Amino acid sequence: MKFLDQAKIFIKSGDGGNGCVAFRREKFIEFGGPDGGVGGRGGDVFVEAVPNLNTLIDFRYQQHFKAPKGRDGSGDNRSGKSGSTLVIKVPVGTQILDDDRETLIADMTRTGQRIRLAKGGDGGFGNAHYKSSTNQAPRRADPGWPGEELWVWLRLKLIADAGLVGLPNAGKSTLLAAVTRARPKIADYPFTTLHPNLGVVHMDKREFVIADIPGLIEGAHEGAGLGTRFLGHVERCAVLLHMVDATQEDIVEAYHVVREELNAHGHGLGDKTEIVALSKIDALPREEVADRVATLADAIGKPVTAFSAVSGAGLPEVLRQMGEHVDAARQARDEDAARADLQDAVWDDDDEDTGEDGTGDGDEAPQDTPTWTP
Repeated sequence: MKFLDQAKIFIKSGDGGNGCVAFRREKFIEFGGPDGGVGGRGGDVFVEAVPNLNTLIDFRYQQHFKAPKGRDGSGDNRSGKSGSTLVIKVPVGTQILDDDRETLIADMTRTGQRIRLAKGGDGGFGNAHYKSSTNQAPRRADPGWPGEELWVWLRLKLIADAGLVGLPNAGKSTLLAAVTRARPKIADYPFTTLHPNLGVVHMDKREFVIADIPGLIEGAHEGAGLGTRFLGHVERCAVLLHMVDATQEDIVEAYHVVREELNAHGHGLGDKTEIVALSKIDALPREEVADRVATLADAIGKPVTAFSAVSGAGLPEVLRQMGEHVDAARQARDEDAARADLQDAVWDDDDEDTGEDGTGDGDEAPQDTPTWTP
């Protein structure tokens, strides 16, 4: 399946049905009066995140989504049938942006998350609605309200625990193939990887997801190279493995090129936990590898590790470091969720115990008490 991580679609909710002008006509009933029904409500448009999708390729073949309109009302005070709800299914991790591609409408980060993008139009009133003591035979009926319509951008950001970054041909795909069951294309030329790949690592009774993106080059955040639009796929990662090819002549420059692109991209990439590692150490003598590790560590002021995805040297230590950072991030996320649940419970408890006079003696919350639904 071809990978596609952004698409533009048109959404329109259903128009409301028209109201009806009708009068009761029945034998022996001389003045039956108006009995035109109300039009049905137009269908809503929802977006739902589902777990079995990992690309937006389906939206290349269908860009327009329109919910059905409501049925018109009819005589005998019969209301029209409401239009059915239209549900658009997207992969988990999809962001929904306004037509300007900057305003965030929704971030679909959880399986089963569902939001309404467009509300269906209300049905028009029939003439029975306008009956009064002074107007007993109204001939007025309203048309249905039009539905909402908008263009939105869908942008997919893969849900991964750890991300691999580095210059082209740094060995990212080789590492992914060595530690997961993913089978990305591997070759000895730059830009072999043309789209992000995911793989699951199983180690030390833990598992986490690794994302491999195309290599970055200088100016990537401004549109150069293939890494531009794919930097967003590592924004959600808890840790970044910054891979530097140990066989390059200037490893310090190679590190700074990628680092500057991460900082320039923004969205928190520059602040993420980073593990710096020299790759392809199987191609160099052991003494030269130690010298290069020391040189890079002194230049950047961070600890540097080294490994080879081909021979496996140093690989378990790198994976273990990544796993420890992932575990810490998951624990922090669980603690934040627990605190949020506790705040919700306290808020709900206050609502139940507060009387209308605010003394806490009431059996239920007053009608104007604010409620918070996450």
